[in-house]
Amino acid sequence: MIGLFWNLLLALAWVTLTGSITAMNLLAGLLFGYLALMVLQKQVPALKGYSRKITRFVGFLAYFLKELVKSNLRVAYDIATPVWHMKPGVIAFPLTARTDMEILFVSSVISLTPGTLSLDVSDDRKVLFIHAMFLHDEEQLRQGLRELERRILKVMR
Repeated sequence: MIGLFWNLLLALAWVTLTGSITAMNLLAGLLFGYLALMVLQKQVPALKGYSRKITRFVGFLAYFLKELVKSNLRVAYDIATPVWHMKPGVIAFPLTARTDMEILFVSSVISLTPGTLSLDVSDDRKVLFIHAMFLHDEEQLRQGLRELERRILKVMR
């Protein structure tokens, strides 16, 4: 988080110094700030691993967008066809995420995906209860959720 904060500050400084407030100039500032922080991360312990997190975030974003499109198409197909293919149900999903921020991001991303909704977290914060529209194969759903959680935690840790 500290690296992202500094990257944004460097981008705003770039925009201010160039005097051009455009999206492309801000993007250039973010790129130059990223490169500067990448060079500095060996000298500043708080920035350690920042360059890897950005590439992991881009990878996660690509994966999430692919899953989002697949889920949207599945839900749209079910709505458009006269026969309903859904088999709704609630599952208990054991969490690898431990901090409140990690649990928040995992549950939010699951809720953003059409066909799934995070319902509740257990009191000990080890289980997330999820409603799924298509619960034909519970183990396949758990495997997909585990992969999603693994990718989120890879970005956050």
